[in-house]
Amino acid sequence: MQGGGVADSLLSGACVFFTLGMFSTGLSDLRHMRMARRVDNVQFLPFLTTDVNNLGWLSYGTLKGDWTLIVVNAVGAVLQSLYILVYLHYCPRKQAVLLQTAALLGVLLLGFGYFWLLVPNTEARLQQLGLFCSVFTISMYLSPLADLAKVIQTKSTQRLSFSLTIATLLASASWTLYGFRLRDPYIMVPNLPGILTSFIRLWLFWKYPQAQDRNYQLLQT
Repeated sequence: MQGGGVADSLLSGACVFFTLGMFSTGLSDLRHMRMARRVDNVQFLPFLTTDVNNLGWLSYGTLKGDWTLIVVNAVGAVLQSLYILVYLHYCPRKQAVLLQTAALLGVLLLGFGYFWLLVPNTEARLQQLGLFCSVFTISMYLSPLADLAKVIQTKSTQRLSFSLTIATLLASASWTLYGFRLRDPYIMVPNLPGILTSFIRLWLFWKYPQAQDRNYQLLQT
């Protein structure tokens, strides 16, 4: 029993450490925006969707009383909100960004209103909220598949981040084990696509190394 408690603590710590490491990869974008004073090729939508995802899992963790979920997603929501504010500060076309933010925040508020006002049963609320968070997380992990197709088409991995790939793999694997340990399919299942897409990205890094990227660009020019 004591050994199980130690294993659970280590697994919980791994989830926190690797997930915060994954969230912190956005700090490089933050530093770039502050130094260049413009957004350049930094994508806004991943910041916004990750923030919404964090807020959803924060609600699930609060309802479930799971401090691992609460800590990770509270810190993640703060970081993503910081990235969003910096992006808004340096973005020249703020109207489109504000419209995207307002749309997703509207969906989030409608979801919270539904779960907390129209679903009075706590167990039913937990299950429905878990299902919503799972579907949203799966869609986030599968959304970059179009970028992976472009990598194969261009034979270049420049659009991929190796550090983010490793962080995503470790975080997804940790959460999958954590969900399995808790027998919580809403935590376990949505992280399986994260493992799959991370291995696909690693294969692409092996298939199209950086040296080959440079040779391909020279041939194109």
